[in-house]
Amino acid sequence: MTYQTLMYKTVTSQPEKGVQQIVDRIISSGRMSRQDHNLLTSTVLANGNINDGDRRLINRVFDHVQTGQLKLMDW
Repeated sequence: MTYQTLMYKTVTSQPEKGVQQIVDRIISSGRMSRQDHNLLTSTVLANGNINDGDRRLINRVFDHVQTGQLKLMDW
């Protein structure tokens, strides 16, 4: 139970960023870390609903991974 408390505290204590900002930062850096993935996932799931615009942005990240334009770091 302590582990879950710490995990959720870590995710929610980060400043909220929009999906657009997170995706732009990931794409411009050319790499995505596990922490970037967790931040993006928690931001999307915080709403409980994903809109078409956010879905397109996330697909953009996947496209960059598939084409080798984005490297996964610390996986």
